[in-house]
Amino acid sequence: MAGPPLGPTGPEGSPYSAYSAFAGNPLLISTDRLLDDGALEPGQAPERVPPGPVDYPSVDSRKGEMLRRAYANAKAGGGLGGGFERFREEERGWLEDYALYAALKERFGGRPWVRWERALARREPAALKEARRELSDGILRHEFVQYLFYEHYGTVKEAANDAGVEIVGDLPIFVSHDSADVWANQRLFYLDDRGSPTVVAGVPPDYFSETGQLWGNPLYRWDVLEEEGYAWWVSRLRQALTLYDATRIDHFRGFESYWEVPADAETAKEGRWVEGPGLKLFRALRDALGAGDESLPLIAEDLGLITPAVEELRDAAGLPGMKVLQFAFSGPDNPYLPHNFRDANLVAYTGTHDNDTTAGWWSSASDEEKRFARRYLGNEDPSVWDFVRLAHASVAARSIVPMQDALALGSGSRMNTPGEASGNWAWRMEGGETTKPLAKKLREIAELYGR
Repeated sequence: MAGPPLGPTGPEGSPYSAYSAFAGNPLLISTDRLLDDGALEPGQAPERVPPGPVDYPSVDSRKGEMLRRAYANAKAGGGLGGGFERFREEERGWLEDYALYAALKERFGGRPWVRWERALARREPAALKEARRELSDGILRHEFVQYLFYEHYGTVKEAANDAGVEIVGDLPIFVSHDSADVWANQRLFYLDDRGSPTVVAGVPPDYFSETGQLWGNPLYRWDVLEEEGYAWWVSRLRQALTLYDATRIDHFRGFESYWEVPADAETAKEGRWVEGPGLKLFRALRDALGAGDESLPLIAEDLGLITPAVEELRDAAGLPGMKVLQFAFSGPDNPYLPHNFRDANLVAYTGTHDNDTTAGWWSSASDEEKRFARRYLGNEDPSVWDFVRLAHASVAARSIVPMQDALALGSGSRMNTPGEASGNWAWRMEGGETTKPLAKKLREIAELYGR
């Protein structure tokens, strides 16, 4: 089972622009479990959200109020509990900064940290001490919310693992400028004396966008990270591997070289390639996380403009790459066709969150792509499930099918369109889609191909 990053998201809902690389998304806390555990009284839970796309500002408001009630109930009931205190102690390395950041963000009306009072934005010790005193209750509430997230998510992961299901997560290479990570670790990023980025991340023009993608994330000072033994990255990956059994690293090619764009540029076309940390980072991660000679449970997202140097880094780190079937149907030499998979150390996808759904892609595919796909599949009228079979039947060690493809949904259910700043991340399942016939079909095809 694969999923997106789980960090707390902003008003657009993008998990790749989270407020923390360590914290969990409060929207994922189970209302039903809060009721079952007595953390909420029956009349304190909000009404069910009506069907349709997610309205993040509305959901944030409703869920936030509910979690305030749960926190107040816990305090009124005699304390927040020993489990909470243990969680605070164990996660102190990131939790203190995140909870203070979240409380300050509330105090400043949601404004980015670079627009707070300068003493707080630049983390002057006296200002931080006073803020911790003034906002102590809000800080404690945010810590409690994180405790709830990790408790609820941990139950889900344990149940999945007990059933023989592993969870594949996602780790964005970059973090949002408006995040606890950048605010608390400003020395690790290229920032000016006000805290604003001087250069930002993106990618040059590619399959997804003619002008490239201007992501806007601040770029790492890899020299400083190396001096510190990549400690921040070690902590980040260690945390991720408590949430997931394996982790996809988004935009892997950025570790070999990344696209650096001036912060005032209008498009990503104005950028340049800069050398990344390379194998030094992965050796440090492997040593620190006790993997020895074993490969870390990571997947390299090696899509886009991939050079031999990127492939060499991926192979030297012992990581599987990705093959996306929607890119495959240009001709028999296309490397994304299953018969060209060189070995099993890769992951096959029908499509990713950045692709259209397979049904949507097929409806808009070129005549040439359709002709070749029909020949390749031996089917004049292929369905989405023919592509699912193709991924499952490949030699790839893992085969991942988005839920939209399992449900054969069209473009209206697309998750993300790269380069589009709004209108993404709003699709959601409404509860009745996972029928017994679908479960039977998924099980049969998994068993047939040894998945």
